[in-house]
Amino acid sequence: MAATGDAEETQVQEMEEEAGMENEMDSDEEEGLGIENSDDEIDDSSEDEKETEAEIQRLEEQLSINAFDYNCHVDLIKLLRQEGELPRLRKARQKMSELFPLTEEIWLDWLKDEIHLTEEEPNREKVYELFETAVKDYICPEIWLEYAQYSIGGMGLPGGMEKVRSIFERALTAVGLHMTKGATVWEAYREFENAILATVQPPPGSVPTREQQELLNTQLERIHTLFRRQLSIPLMDMDGTYAEYEEWSDQGVSDTVSQKYKRALKQMEKSKPYEETLMIAEPPKLAEYQTYIDYEQKEGDPARIQIIFERALSENCLVPDMWAKYTKYLDRQLKIKDLVLSSHDRAVRNCSWTMGLWKNYLLALERHGADHHTISDVFEKALNAGFIQATDYVNIWEVYLDYLRRRVDFSKESSRELEELRAAFTRSLDYMKQDVEERFSESGDPSCTIMQVWAKIEALHCKNMQKARELWDSIMTKGNAKFANMWLEYYNLERSYGDALHCRKALHRAVQCTSDYPEHVCEVLLTFERVEGSLEDWDAAVQKTETRLNRVNEQRSKVTEKEAHVARQEEEKTEQRRRAKADKKNQKKGQKGSRPGDKRKAEDKNYEDEWGEESEQPPKRHRGESDQGFRGGGGGAGLIGTESGLFGRRALPGRRQEPPGAKRGQQVAPATVWKTQEDDPELRKDDCSVFISNLAFTMDDPEKRLKKLFEPCGPVQSVRPVYAAKGFRGYCYVQFEGKASVLEALKMDRQEVEGRPMFVSPCVDKNKNPDFKVFKYNTNLEKHKIFISGLPFSCTKEQLEELCKDHGTIKDIRLVTNRSGKPKGLAYVEFGDEAQASQAVLKLDGTVLQEHTLSVAISNPPSRNTADKPGFSRPVGAMMPRSMVYGSRGKGRTQLSLLPRSLNRQTGSESKAENGTAPKPTGGASGDAGIEAQAKPLSNSDFAKMLFKK
Repeated sequence: MAATGDAEETQVQEMEEEAGMENEMDSDEEEGLGIENSDDEIDDSSEDEKETEAEIQRLEEQLSINAFDYNCHVDLIKLLRQEGELPRLRKARQKMSELFPLTEEIWLDWLKDEIHLTEEEPNREKVYELFETAVKDYICPEIWLEYAQYSIGGMGLPGGMEKVRSIFERALTAVGLHMTKGATVWEAYREFENAILATVQPPPGSVPTREQQELLNTQLERIHTLFRRQLSIPLMDMDGTYAEYEEWSDQGVSDTVSQKYKRALKQMEKSKPYEETLMIAEPPKLAEYQTYIDYEQKEGDPARIQIIFERALSENCLVPDMWAKYTKYLDRQLKIKDLVLSSHDRAVRNCSWTMGLWKNYLLALERHGADHHTISDVFEKALNAGFIQATDYVNIWEVYLDYLRRRVDFSKESSRELEELRAAFTRSLDYMKQDVEERFSESGDPSCTIMQVWAKIEALHCKNMQKARELWDSIMTKGNAKFANMWLEYYNLERSYGDALHCRKALHRAVQCTSDYPEHVCEVLLTFERVEGSLEDWDAAVQKTETRLNRVNEQRSKVTEKEAHVARQEEEKTEQRRRAKADKKNQKKGQKGSRPGDKRKAEDKNYEDEWGEESEQPPKRHRGESDQGFRGGGGGAGLIGTESGLFGRRALPGRRQEPPGAKRGQQVAPATVWKTQEDDPELRKDDCSVFISNLAFTMDDPEKRLKKLFEPCGPVQSVRPVYAAKGFRGYCYVQFEGKASVLEALKMDRQEVEGRPMFVSPCVDKNKNPDFKVFKYNTNLEKHKIFISGLPFSCTKEQLEELCKDHGTIKDIRLVTNRSGKPKGLAYVEFGDEAQASQAVLKLDGTVLQEHTLSVAISNPPSRNTADKPGFSRPVGAMMPRSMVYGSRGKGRTQLSLLPRSLNRQTGSESKAENGTAPKPTGGASGDAGIEAQAKPLSNSDFAKMLFKK
């Protein structure tokens, strides 16, 4: 064996000498180039160096203010490497590595620089330590190959050969199962062993000694073993490896190896579609990786599950959900301490803002028996991680306090752990008050759950009811005394660990203070006295509860009377305005007499009578409700229409009308004749139709224009524009011959027509589908989407995408516009996940774009008004643009409202009426007949009369 070692060392020295000569040649070439060009570079780049140094200083100052600015770290490292500032560069890299896991590119640059700087052997340990740090961040075959290659240079040192093989074995464990890149590590390992084999083979024609033959057989067996191991696992292009083994092996391939190879090949064929999907997918490939993970979890091989998780995380390192799934799998399935804890540590370093990852990390540390100092350090880091919500801090404190409670031996009256627990409870309350409330303007713990837990611990484990009562007094003084459930929690605590006296006191205070459910606490007090109290206690409880309930009923009566009084006042004001308007109208009619044009007005009056109360059959509304309104928020806009017009008024049957601008008596071309609603309703098919709105009122021949516009979507059966007395109303119905054309037509939503965005919506009969809504507003917090305000009106989607693309994967950008298509300076940008959106908020808020300072926040749409709820009667004025109701600048103090008072319903009690129904008054001089008249549902003809009566 000694001979074996000498032979290996001799070959190693020869390999190192060759490598050293090549390195010296490369070094001489680099130095020669540097000497040749150094003078020119100094002369030409002096100004650039000053600018670069100023930029470096700026970045360093920015990092001193915010050390968690990832992009700033990257820019600083890039500039320092360009300038060759090696000491500052090393320091900058170390700082970034302490805060964040580094990418493959940053690590490879760093490692190559350090290898070049530490050419002397005594400094190799520093590079080894750097490699050990690098391979812990992500699964990276390239870094493992670089690590193994560097270790080959130290084979001549004591134990160098064993170290190289140890590194290769660790690399195979880490990335050997990588379906697409793992083969490179196997091949590198075999090449290394083949190089050793070449050194131990005897010269041709010579007879090897016994020691040489043993060494040769040992080395051959190593290579055989590597081939067998590689062929037993599924890897891409493994058929080439099998052919190589057949050619290399003098003994051929054994049946055992062939069987294992066939099983692995079959497994590779099953996994190949997932690998091909990953190859063609666009980064970050989150959905594709999730599908692959689900498949591997069904297969159940822990090693393969681990490698696919690691591959997914290398490209989705800022996705908290992926880290949570991975660590959960490790916690419940593998349970290997080093692997579990290192994965949790990487998770919180990548997604430090996610409280759930810190929580799971603390639990994993306790589960695997980490020391108290380590757990406390991790908790302190969690407090400085910068959570997004105040409740996150409450949750992380609860996890840490639970851990401290489990450390306490309550059988002892006093211990160091108990004192530490109490000190932690006190600190948590101070932290919530001083840090969390100042940052979020809320405590995050309105119900004082931490104090409640502390009180239960004092009562249950420490038998210290005095401290528990002090804590509950503090809880009640923080605004919780008005809630019945809080008093009942306190009562249950006293019931379990206190005495009857304090139970009675708690219930009496509850009866006095509770405002949400006083009847309930009164019932609990009476029940308690039935079981525990004397007759005197019962009498006192009855008197207490009766007094309290009488006071509550009086207060409720006063509130009801006040509301009724306000409603009556509003009703009287409405009635007075109605009468005043009617008197004024009668006076005008009396003054007119028989003026020119009376004949035409009489005809108009007869026309109104057709739609008045004398009409036996008011016009039927065919599709939807006209007061549905226009879209807002996220998607398109349009009316869910009715073919009877906005308020149910149709064109006169049998009466031909003229388009706007046409002179009276002038002949009109057939194409411009106004459409009537004489179409047979039986021929209309809602499922083959779309509703078009927001068109220009001045559009010439809308039927012909829209038919031509929608013909590419499919055969158009009819186009039905909607007209009023003044002309085209800006919306119409397009009916196709087939349903498939509707889907194509809906894709044209927001297409610009004559300078206005055209809104395309489904055509739905609201009489048959009263609950149908096309436009559903999202009122939930959208953590993956950001809202940007303050944009210049000239900003385009391309400019906004250029601004945001560096902060994550952009899925959608929407610039908010008004109905005419003009921008409002607002936009929504949807990212791939909430982590990217959070980073974008931090980076973009306060950014200046074209001299406009942008405000950026997570999208949190306000809750919709009650008008969007079923059963709410929308005021008619709300269906009109603001300019129609108040004028172009709103309603000033001296402006008059041009909206008819008969349509301008009041708020308050009237707003609770059903759609098309006047509210029933609580009283007044109008009598029962007036009440019945006002309570009668309003038909379309009633609306028409109110709008168009003279």
